[in-house]
Amino acid sequence: MRAQPQASHFIDGAFVEDISGAEIEVIYPATGEVIARLHEATPAIMDRALNAARRAQRDWAALRPVERGRILNRAAQIMRERNRALSELETLDTGKPLQETLVADAMSGADALEYFAGLAPTVTGETIPLGQDFVYTRREPVGVCVGIGAWNYPTQIACWKAAPALALGNAMVFKPSETTPLGALKLAEILVEAGLPPGLFNVVQGRGAVGAALVTDPRVDKVSLTGSVATGAKVYAAAAEGIRSVTMELGGKSPLVVFEDADLDSAVGAAMLGNFYSSGQICSNGTRVFVQKSVREAFLDRLVRRSRAIRLGDPLDEATQMGPLVSQAQFDKVMGYISRAEAEGAQLMTGGRQWGNAGLFVEPTVFAGVTDGMTLAREEVFGPVMAVLDFETEEEALTRANATPYGLAAGVFTADMTRAHRMAAGFEAGTCWINAYNLTPVEAPFGGMKLSGVGRENGRAAVEHYTQIKSVYVGLGPVEAPY
Repeated sequence: MRAQPQASHFIDGAFVEDISGAEIEVIYPATGEVIARLHEATPAIMDRALNAARRAQRDWAALRPVERGRILNRAAQIMRERNRALSELETLDTGKPLQETLVADAMSGADALEYFAGLAPTVTGETIPLGQDFVYTRREPVGVCVGIGAWNYPTQIACWKAAPALALGNAMVFKPSETTPLGALKLAEILVEAGLPPGLFNVVQGRGAVGAALVTDPRVDKVSLTGSVATGAKVYAAAAEGIRSVTMELGGKSPLVVFEDADLDSAVGAAMLGNFYSSGQICSNGTRVFVQKSVREAFLDRLVRRSRAIRLGDPLDEATQMGPLVSQAQFDKVMGYISRAEAEGAQLMTGGRQWGNAGLFVEPTVFAGVTDGMTLAREEVFGPVMAVLDFETEEEALTRANATPYGLAAGVFTADMTRAHRMAAGFEAGTCWINAYNLTPVEAPFGGMKLSGVGRENGRAAVEHYTQIKSVYVGLGPVEAPY
């Protein structure tokens, strides 16, 4: 099984290799097989990418937005036509089941390209009357953007960053996670095939040191990161030295609150989606499930029964519903959290063990009797491990839901719409759901509060982060001066 790309990097419209960079092994998590070998970007590679982006950006920004949009639309069409091949590559890269990647990865990336292709021509300035004089504003690109991706949704994240950046006249140098480096190269290839001029979307591979070098380079005007809070803090501090614009989508420990009047089957389904989809490796997952005491037993009974029915297995089999964790390091981390939860007194309802004899599979795991002080209720696991907590009143649920330094997402299930909107208003989170969970259409802004991030991706809000406003004062009369 091989997924070796033509070369490690994509710069100025072509694949580029430099074998003097440290080797990166790409491992298929389901079997442990090495499916590709790439090399980290050397200083010379990064220099080429940044110079190409800087050179290409000015002419790109001068195009009519509708012209830029046509190219992104063609790229989206190509992605849809090749969805099967792109999905299979994503499965090999991440271990996520094909059942999921066929609908959630390249297709959502294509959605982003289409959305921002259509949005770009509508981004205009305003005219501000000042009597005889007036001011008009221009929305201009920020310039060269660096995108740093995470390993859980590599193709989608690359598109979420590239689509608004390119549509609004910027260039981008994108560094995918070294764990899942393959999808971004395909995206770069497709963009050029669709007509994107060389140099506007470049991909360089590497670990943290490569990201750090890009973030602090004086040719870079903006940084967009998806990653952990720890990584975000380092990138934020580094970018601040150059007063660079920053967008960060970081981790969370999000609450999902289920009231006694909720549709329990829907609430259970949402809790499973919010904990087990992508083997639990989603930043916005509702990993603290607060269930009102009066329906706790009924909720747990349905949850355990349905969780045990999830089908694990070969990710390339479309019948498989859940795949392995992405890496040995992530597997070890998740198993450590399970052991600690048991040691701290949480009640294991189902799962908790490795599944199968090979690969990095963890059974869908549910803990009940979790209290707010337990590690499982405080730290992001990033695996298929759900913590179920009890509550009695709405005020209690909201207070405890917000008692976290994170604020990425939150959800509530209830038949009382007045209460639902009260909870949504009270949640300290950037994205909230009512009687749904983990739906993130490109039309809606996505991002976090508190330690979970800065700025927003997607929706019209993304325009604020990939453009800057220029004010132009127009004087129509003589200049009056006191001297």
